[in-house]
Amino acid sequence: MGGSSSFETINFREKVRKIIFDHNTVGSKSFDLILLLLILLAVLATMLESLEAVRVNHGQALRTAEWVFTILFMLEYGARLYSVKSPLKYAFSFYGLIDLLSWVPLWITLILQEDSAHYLAMVRILRVLRVFRILKLMNLVGDSNKLVRAMRDSSGKIFVFLFFILTLVTVAGSIMYIVEGSKNESFSSIPTSIYWAIITVTTVGFGDVYPITAIGKVITSIMVLVGYAIIAVPTGIVIGAINNPTEQAASGRSCPECSRDKHHDNAIFCYHCGSKFTE
Repeated sequence: MGGSSSFETINFREKVRKIIFDHNTVGSKSFDLILLLLILLAVLATMLESLEAVRVNHGQALRTAEWVFTILFMLEYGARLYSVKSPLKYAFSFYGLIDLLSWVPLWITLILQEDSAHYLAMVRILRVLRVFRILKLMNLVGDSNKLVRAMRDSSGKIFVFLFFILTLVTVAGSIMYIVEGSKNESFSSIPTSIYWAIITVTTVGFGDVYPITAIGKVITSIMVLVGYAIIAVPTGIVIGAINNPTEQAASGRSCPECSRDKHHDNAIFCYHCGSKFTE
């Protein structure tokens, strides 16, 4: 009786793992789509909160939405740790840390006294850290690429490129909001900072928004160099990588040991850790 219960628990854990980490079933694809929507809404809420007019008029609604997103991301994080065979290893992986960052900052702000000037800067940084939830999307973009390649639609390649640019300018703009926001009125909100990132990475440079701190100037220099690199890189290299036959042949199957995906359906061993597949 006890053995049967243990088997059912292992079987349930494996089902949860496949839904979360695999990307080739109806359940796993539905999970990815729901997660994608939650991430986009959560990042949008964080951006709107940085706008003073929106924060004053709809602050309570945004705060409530933020708690809903935080609890949902906590449940997702817990499900990921529950389903993998090495929770500690996943917790310290890149995406494990990103998952942690998606819900921890809001809880930390409860510990700090927001009405104390000594903690205002720390609370502000913790709140902006929530925008890094967009990095969770990087774990889903590969699955979108597979669908696009299956349809042989060239517009999908453009989407991948634009997605990378969107992620870059969002993260860079958020960092500049933290660095310059308290000292430079030009960086008054995250959307304004993202606007700066867009005109910088495209090397347009209108000059209406510019950094005044040393760190801000260093980041600006890096963004300009990155912008030149993006323009200089031949489009054919990106298209060639997307059209890689090996990538096309791979499915959304993931390893139960290390959770790496993109394995062939007939694969026997994991290409990363060497573990043998059970089925």
